[in-house]
Amino acid sequence: MRTKKTHFVLLLVTLLLTLGTFLPTLSVHADDTFSVNSQAAFAVDATSGKILYNQDGDKTMGIASISKIIGLYIVLDQVKEGKLSWDDEVAISDYAETLSIAPNLSNVPLHKENTYTVKELFDSAFIQSANASMVALAEKISGSETAFLTVMNDQLKEWGIEDATIVNVSGLNNVYLGANRPEGTGETDENQMSAKDVAIIARHLLLDFPEVLEVTSTATKMFGENTQSPVEMVNWNWMLPGFINAKEGVDGLKTGTTDFAGACFVGTIERDGKRIITVVLNAEGHELNPSVRFTETARLMDYCYDNWSVKEIGKSNASIPSLESINVKNGKETSVNVVLKSPVSVWVRNDMDTGQLTITPKIDEEKVKDNELEAPIVRGTKVGTATITLANDQLGYLEDDASPSTDIITASSVEKANIFVIGWRNVTNFFSNLF
Repeated sequence: MRTKKTHFVLLLVTLLLTLGTFLPTLSVHADDTFSVNSQAAFAVDATSGKILYNQDGDKTMGIASISKIIGLYIVLDQVKEGKLSWDDEVAISDYAETLSIAPNLSNVPLHKENTYTVKELFDSAFIQSANASMVALAEKISGSETAFLTVMNDQLKEWGIEDATIVNVSGLNNVYLGANRPEGTGETDENQMSAKDVAIIARHLLLDFPEVLEVTSTATKMFGENTQSPVEMVNWNWMLPGFINAKEGVDGLKTGTTDFAGACFVGTIERDGKRIITVVLNAEGHELNPSVRFTETARLMDYCYDNWSVKEIGKSNASIPSLESINVKNGKETSVNVVLKSPVSVWVRNDMDTGQLTITPKIDEEKVKDNELEAPIVRGTKVGTATITLANDQLGYLEDDASPSTDIITASSVEKANIFVIGWRNVTNFFSNLF
């Protein structure tokens, strides 16, 4: 006997089963209410430079010890070029020694009577965020911190970063440097740039020197084991395995904290072969919760992976609306159709329509002269490239020319016309132009 309760249960089950038949066809939308509790946040795909999130990413802000990744990139480049060796010894100046024992600053103790290798100082600058180690490396490479700033700024300009303010190599406020602050800088100046610029630097670091992740993923390491002041370095990145904010896949990159900049973190994570770079500047609530920059970074990382995926868009042999064909000179046919060679892999947000494409062709002017191809033409001949973007993607890429592209090829072959056909065409063209 069916009671009212039984009828209700049956109705509920029927409703759920009915809904279940429709669920697979429901579209998945991106979380457009998502925001990071910080003054600025940014996220990109490390490989392509595709921007996945931008929250005031162009706003110039303090970056504190994130600054060190610029100088440490230069160290890696010097080693690559053979201008520096990991085993090279670095003498410690009075300035570096004094700074290394300054209270309340992140450091490892450096002593003038000791020498340290480039590798030891490099590791300490990344793992322990040792400010004096960064100064010692700058002095080793350029002779002084002031001179090294020129190298840093030249490197930034090479990457297209023009509006950064770099006043020292460590990221400290200049007040901590006293009379040792670099020439031409103010007493309380501090390094500043945008979250987008930080992402650009981090991406160059990871693409050019992926081996750096071996250092940035190191949780603890001894420094100065054979000196009078050995110390165990502990990574400030609490998202690494074993730390309170550990997150699977995180293996870098660099923290930064000052009163002016607040709590900052440029992080990187790899999941399913896709590496993302995230930037969080001046995380809100750091005074009450020292983990907030990492919890907000974790939210940003999850947002990117949950709302974006890599898909193939476009089709092989698809026509190009703005360029259906190209004229052919001296061919049996006077034109040849052109098509896309293949689809391209693109980061697509859940709410984006992959059918709304913008195809921008660029013709190879060495092959297509005066808007014509010379016969004979073989099918599949490359005549240019086409960038393919989603029409509703407003975020774009870190680099203007980084949109995914594929070759433009001829859709068929065209044989050369015989001399009589070519001659007749020349005659008719002559008279048509005459009249």
